[in-house]
Amino acid sequence: MKRNVLLLALFMCMPFLTLAQHNQAGQTPYAGMQNRAIKSLSDNDINELRRGGGWGLALAAELNGMPGPSHLLELKDKIPLAADQVDKTQVLLDEMRKAAIPTGERLIAAEKALEAAFASGKVDESSLRRLLADAESARSELRFIHLSQHYKTVLFLTPEQIKRYNILRGYADDPCKNIPAGHNPEMYKRHMGCD
Repeated sequence: MKRNVLLLALFMCMPFLTLAQHNQAGQTPYAGMQNRAIKSLSDNDINELRRGGGWGLALAAELNGMPGPSHLLELKDKIPLAADQVDKTQVLLDEMRKAAIPTGERLIAAEKALEAAFASGKVDESSLRRLLADAESARSELRFIHLSQHYKTVLFLTPEQIKRYNILRGYADDPCKNIPAGHNPEMYKRHMGCD
């Protein structure tokens, strides 16, 4: 009798368990993005582009020992940088932002045009190629702007300063021994898989 009641209870719960699994499986990484003004750009992305920020476009340089001007200035006292190096770095940062801000606006406008085309349902192969070319042209130029300033910093930094920068940014050979400033040591070590 108890067995029959248990089986009946399980049987009655099955539709709810299936429904719960279905709803969980229906959740995608894109859920919520449908409400964005420009689906391919978050508010943070747009803000980063509008301020001339790096947006991760210079990782090829950054992670290969070519510091970016923005982070160099943040760490100028800890590296340390000489006064003339600070001045040179500031010039690079100013040049970068002067070029990056309007180019970032171009990228935002191109992504907005792509968004509008799909929202209106008026997309064909020709218009799609043109819209993508516009967006990728802006993205490529923006990436060039950021990467080009990175390789210029090594022209006036010493190898010791670059090594110190990499340690301070957490890029040293042993991340477990070189915890970047501002990070919780326990959480950082756990995240990095340190023993």
